[in-house]
Amino acid sequence: MKPDIQLLRINYLRGPNMWTYRPVLEVWLDLGELEDFPSNTLPGFNERLTAALPALVEHHCGVGERGGFIQRLHEGTWCGHVLEHIVIELLNLAGMPTGFGQTRSTSKRGVYRMVFRARDEQVARAALAEGHGLIMAMINDQPFDVPAAVARLRDKLDDCYLGPSTAAIVSAATDRRIPHIRLNDGNLVQLGHGARQRRIWTAETDMTSAIAENIASDKDLTKTLLKAVGVPVPEGSAVKSPEEAWSTAQDIGLPVVVKPSDANHARGVTLDLRKQDDIHAAFHLADKEGTEVLVERFIPGVEHRLLVVGGRVVAASRGEEFHVTGDGTHTVRQLIEQQLNTDPRRGTAEEFPLSLIVLEEEPVICLDLQRQGFGPDDVPPAGKQVMVQRTGTVSNDCTALVHPEVAHAVSLAARTVGLDIAGIDLVTPDISRPLSETGGAIVEVNAGPGLLMHLKPATGSPQPVGQAIVDHLFAEDETGRIPIVGVAGSRGGSIVSRLVAWLLHLNGKHVGLACREGLFLGTRCVEKRDSSRWDSAHRLLMNRVVNAAVIENDARSILTDGLSYDRCNVGVVTDMGGMEQLADHDIQDADKMFKVMRTQVDVVLSDGAAVLHAADPRLAEMAELSDGEVLFYAEDGSLDAITKHRAKGGRAVFLRGGAAVLAEGPAETSGANLDALLKRFGPGKTDAATLLAAVAAGWALKISPELIAAGLDTFVPDLHLA
Repeated sequence: MKPDIQLLRINYLRGPNMWTYRPVLEVWLDLGELEDFPSNTLPGFNERLTAALPALVEHHCGVGERGGFIQRLHEGTWCGHVLEHIVIELLNLAGMPTGFGQTRSTSKRGVYRMVFRARDEQVARAALAEGHGLIMAMINDQPFDVPAAVARLRDKLDDCYLGPSTAAIVSAATDRRIPHIRLNDGNLVQLGHGARQRRIWTAETDMTSAIAENIASDKDLTKTLLKAVGVPVPEGSAVKSPEEAWSTAQDIGLPVVVKPSDANHARGVTLDLRKQDDIHAAFHLADKEGTEVLVERFIPGVEHRLLVVGGRVVAASRGEEFHVTGDGTHTVRQLIEQQLNTDPRRGTAEEFPLSLIVLEEEPVICLDLQRQGFGPDDVPPAGKQVMVQRTGTVSNDCTALVHPEVAHAVSLAARTVGLDIAGIDLVTPDISRPLSETGGAIVEVNAGPGLLMHLKPATGSPQPVGQAIVDHLFAEDETGRIPIVGVAGSRGGSIVSRLVAWLLHLNGKHVGLACREGLFLGTRCVEKRDSSRWDSAHRLLMNRVVNAAVIENDARSILTDGLSYDRCNVGVVTDMGGMEQLADHDIQDADKMFKVMRTQVDVVLSDGAAVLHAADPRLAEMAELSDGEVLFYAEDGSLDAITKHRAKGGRAVFLRGGAAVLAEGPAETSGANLDALLKRFGPGKTDAATLLAAVAAGWALKISPELIAAGLDTFVPDLHLA
């Protein structure tokens, strides 16, 4: 019996980090005795593991081809690496595909750092716990229930991660490189940063009117407004008693529909009612689900759901009825379990387009069965078809069939109610023909509609509804991004950050600043404590008045949390100092420090710039890592790195005669007087290189040399800490 692998430290890196651009779970683990036992020395281990997780054959690992990880297993690899692949495979099986993972040894024998991609911290921690249990069971030849572990992970995923509708919108935003921030444990998500953000809550947006939502929740009022603009709706009215429901049904003409005025998901809706007793029973069902009961003319045809986004129909689904066929032996309840609930489209999680049918929770279905002469425990004759469900089942894509006049009526309905995103329910025998020809009508307008039926239809093609919503919120050339400047280093970072924030302020921006000296909004200090942390910076990105942000980072914050932003316009790296304070992160040589500090350069946007201190040869090496432009700065403009950079037409900032020189290729512009600002700071408070970094960052932001000079002339160091 081998002792357990010890999990020494578990840390969630929420932003770009030394491992990858994405959030990861970093685990420090001690193999203990297992350090002496790679996989090929553990009897039967490889066979047990691949039998438990056969899809491990799909893991390429470092080999780069299918079966690569299996090859590593047989050659002999250490258990930390094996645990990484086990966790990734469990996440794949649970429905959160994960492809990234790494395991690296530390300076202490038997201790490793393992990381894997983690879209949600709680799900990742749960996967780690299951993976840890599985690997120890395989090592010690003990039983382990993989399906049960995967089921637990799926439950955790359902509890913690975004619902399918929200996830589709976020995925579409990511495809357009629009950043996102999850604002609560549910489906409230911010797309974009600062003043350019938009918010979604499932399929509702910050453009969705509260008045429109209230109108949509009142079906009688909705119908009145639609009728006024010429949209076909079924005749009907609100009633207050079963007797009034029967009387109204007679006035309208049978058959009728009885439904609550303000319920969702077809709860309490009973169709095709022709008898007084049935209408009385349907009234009581509807009355339990809403504040008012409606009786409407029954529209013959098929239920449809059309999705309108920004006044345009972007998807449509058609419903279907579900029946069971009697065999003379089984009850209705048993037939439902055998013939309907086994449908792979049905389930209890949000990802399933159809729900499981539980008769105790479906009084409308029970009433429909009763109208056909059956109770749940009755046995239908062999060959007898019994209708079970005909509402709330729109899951067959028919987008391509929608007639233009139907689309016009549906779009008009959404505009009339005032919804930017709406799910329109209509009934028609044929959606490819105008409603005026088929006698079809719009029966309901829904705010915050679910998208799953369009994302995973039972038949037909999925529709890009997430993309449609993102395109509705952001113009084609919008990314939701505000200018972000990231400043990394151990010396002078706060001064660089404050100076750059001041330059942006003079350039007309409402600037958020998070640095060691505090948290600032504009020129106002809102928090006098070290704010060079992930949570402080994130507050700026969530602030709707901030249209530019300057954020200081050091190596420890990158190692502890990752960067607070996914990409930045300007990334400044001042130095690679501070390594002596990072022994707890096993940063003990310049190469490891390089990997940490390059994170700031890795996230520079292609139309942005990396600002690097050319006097440090290792920082100059980072130039090739930048997706954007590179600006070098140094006190000495004759440095080899600057000379070669200028020879290629690059930009650089250096010191000459006490003033900053802004050079682009052979051209030079004399800029700010640094000597005067150094005197205002006072002896030993800063140095010229630090001020040059701020000048270079301002120039990278396309701030004019004249405004940069004015900014340095007017910057008062102590005033900004008041």
